Amino acid sequence: MLRPLLDWCRHYDRATLAQDLGAALIVTLMLIPQSLAYALLAGLPPEVGLYASILPLVAYGFFGSSRTLSVGPVAVLSLMTASILGQLQLEGVHYLNGALALALMSGGWLLLFGLLRLGFVAHFISHPVMSGFISASALLITLSQLGPLLGVRLESHQLMALATLLTQRDAITLATLAISTASLLTLFWARYRLQAMLLRLGVSKLLSTSLVRLSPALLVVAGILLSWALDLEALGVALVGEVPAGLPAWSWPRWSALPWQALILPSLLLALVGFVESVSVGQTLAARRRQRISANQELIGLGVSNIAAGLSGGMPVTGGFARSVVNFDAGAQTPAAGIYTAVGIGLAGLLFAPWLSVLPKAVLAATIVVAVLGLLDLGQFRRTWCYSRTDFAALALTFLVTLAVNVELGLLAGIAVSLLLHLYHSYKPHWAEVGLIAGTEHFRNRLRHRVELDKSLLCLRVDESLYFANAGQLEDIVATLVSVRPELRHLVLQCSAVNRIDASALDSLLMINARLQLAGIGFHLAEVKGPVMDRLQQSTLLDSLNGEVFLTMYQAWNGLTTQPEYVI
Repeated sequence: MLRPLLDWCRHYDRATLAQDLGAALIVTLMLIPQSLAYALLAGLPPEVGLYASILPLVAYGFFGSSRTLSVGPVAVLSLMTASILGQLQLEGVHYLNGALALALMSGGWLLLFGLLRLGFVAHFISHPVMSGFISASALLITLSQLGPLLGVRLESHQLMALATLLTQRDAITLATLAISTASLLTLFWARYRLQAMLLRLGVSKLLSTSLVRLSPALLVVAGILLSWALDLEALGVALVGEVPAGLPAWSWPRWSALPWQALILPSLLLALVGFVESVSVGQTLAARRRQRISANQELIGLGVSNIAAGLSGGMPVTGGFARSVVNFDAGAQTPAAGIYTAVGIGLAGLLFAPWLSVLPKAVLAATIVVAVLGLLDLGQFRRTWCYSRTDFAALALTFLVTLAVNVELGLLAGIAVSLLLHLYHSYKPHWAEVGLIAGTEHFRNRLRHRVELDKSLLCLRVDESLYFANAGQLEDIVATLVSVRPELRHLVLQCSAVNRIDASALDSLLMINARLQLAGIGFHLAEVKGPVMDRLQQSTLLDSLNGEVFLTMYQAWNGLTTQPEYVI
């Protein structure tokens, strides 16, 4: 499990140390406001976000396979945590216990999957489903921050919060609104305008990029100074409140006081979402340096990181896109950069915690809104609609259910409809009657190409693996084609697209063979793949086959055709 650590430690030198330390400094400054903001988004005390950015980073440094992934609280998992614990109506210390339990349980799922080498589970959430889920989550997160931005209290993360907001419009404070507006404008300006202005002034691209990345941290410093100088709390501005100075202590949830059985499925969904997001980011960054990551090792790394978060007073964590990109661009070479970042976060918690207590919540809310709006990909809806209506159905259903009901049900609905649509398509496999293209050895669909056919020979290609769901369909297809061809003497099943034949499909092939034999029609196979043939040789099909097995369709054509004719 420690192989990634041994790989990068073996070649660690001073130059790598300098690059990792420089990246760690930048990521630390970026991660402090992010950690506070995502903890508040999850409904947790702000220090929980800091705690979740210390030991998890160290744990990932030892067990993770990505050289540049930065682990910590992220927006989507924070929203899911708030939604899950809110539905269980946990409050106070029980709410914090619930967050610890979610981190431990999701970490346990990830670690179990990693030890069982189940990295392929990431593929059970399709890209359209994940895109719809993240876009809906981005809108919900933005909605949840309207309360802090306007200085009112919203009890829900769903669309019904808008109705609550309308009833509290008289509670909006002008000071909070002014700070929110200024923070949002500053962050949007920094994201879209600052770098171009700095480049025109002659600032290097590296420095200008770093300043843009650090704009949330600089805004936090400005917010603290402004709050201290103007006593914003006296003007009705909500502040972060007391942030205990110190390092995280050993923690363990009180399981007896928690409905932990109700957390089993939500913690699994948390684990899956975190894993998919992290692997996607890790693979993208690794490809840019021609490196690779191991999905199974990532399961172990993220699992141990979440367990470390749960044992140190933290919350569920995963690899974050924004901070990982910053870590990459800043020159991080190994996971040691994450360990140095953890040290920096720990020092910040020890030295600067009292200063964070006077930070306006509106500033943190603005940083969240600007960060998550980048996750909203409305263009994906148009692209998916143009390419695949069924994938669009999965995307739209996930988006709507997540937005209207809750994030867990939205994700489950998306996964379920994706699997059902896959089963539906494979249940009705695409098939084609193929013929020979004159002057070649290639066979193509008679409806798309001008080909040679023979009335006594039917060449049938099925473009799907054969299994229990579609085996009956193959029987129906063959029966239908044979019934309208009285001159038919041979049927060749082209298996070039068949990667697997299960026991149910094998029985169907035996049934087709028996029926064709009774009708005086030879049943032949062609272009059977090696692994499929290995399985068929363990069955009785080849012994009972009333025809032959041909290596290619062209061999079958030459051996069986009598009077070919051209068709268009």
